[in-house]
Amino acid sequence: MSEQTALSEKTALSEQTALSEQTATSEKNAMNQPAETPMPSATVEMEVPFHDVDMMEVAWHGHYVRYLEIARCKLLDMLDYNYPQMRESGYAWPVIDLRLRYAGPARFGQRIAVTARLREWENRLKLDYVIRDVESGKRLTRGHSVQVAVGLADGEMLLASPPALSERLAAWQASKSQTSPSQADPSQTADEDAPATPPPTRGTP
Repeated sequence: MSEQTALSEKTALSEQTALSEQTATSEKNAMNQPAETPMPSATVEMEVPFHDVDMMEVAWHGHYVRYLEIARCKLLDMLDYNYPQMRESGYAWPVIDLRLRYAGPARFGQRIAVTARLREWENRLKLDYVIRDVESGKRLTRGHSVQVAVGLADGEMLLASPPALSERLAAWQASKSQTSPSQADPSQTADEDAPATPPPTRGTP
């Protein structure tokens, strides 16, 4: 192989590598950009009951998971894909990751607002949560949960969310895009096209 040929091949390889890195960077940046479609969020208000608190009249940390569940169910109802609809579509959606960070205590008789917001849906169902004091608006807790679709018939975990979820989300987003700005939920951003839905892919649980 001549020196000129080797140099040409080396140059071509370098250009190909640079192009691949540029493409990967572009894809990564696209994934990290804010979604251009509205994402559902739901807020519930409740009063911390006596049976949820300890001797210091502070809500026991484990009860916060139940508060998140109430907000999550309200959000899923908005999509018409709560747990009964999940079961009817042939999937269970077990929680595989749950994280909470406590910034301040919720106390007996305190009015709290629990907000759940859909963050990811293509390959898993990820929701972000914030718990605030209703009167002051002070943040008390934040966290997130991750759920994955598991086929009820075979127990196999899907590596991409099934159409049962993506179609309902697309329908919800379409209904929001038809809502005038004055009627839109102020917590939602103005969005256009829904992200493409990858076909369901099966994997091991």
